[in-house]
Amino acid sequence: MIIVGLDFGDARTGVAVCDKYEMMASDAGCIYADTYKKALAACAERVRELGAELIVVGNPVNMDGTSGWRSDKCKAFARELSELTGIPSEMYDERLTTVSAHKILNENNVRGKKRKATVDALSARLILEDFLTAKKRRAEMGI
Repeated sequence: MIIVGLDFGDARTGVAVCDKYEMMASDAGCIYADTYKKALAACAERVRELGAELIVVGNPVNMDGTSGWRSDKCKAFARELSELTGIPSEMYDERLTTVSAHKILNENNVRGKKRKATVDALSARLILEDFLTAKKRRAEMGI
């Protein structure tokens, strides 16, 4: 199944996609949009282009596991994106993915303007990779 991962943001949304065997996730760019509606329309177009059968949206829950306003906004985005595209969506805990992405970029000496777009796409890839790993674990456990 082709799964698209999104790291939704107010200005930039990182995009990642996995192969149909769900083995590898790769960066699929960054969507720039200055309004919620533009982001929604651009993401809908992108997930269709990528042939998505499932959309995974990062859920920025608080460190204590509670949902805040940002989590609520991402949930609404995922729901509206599914309604717009007809493609089901799932939320996935994205705690610390942006921190991990910044660490990876620091280790690879990525700086400046390139870093802003790269961090969002990399965060989306990390979200999708974590989702795929958890999905495989659940399948192995028969859940």
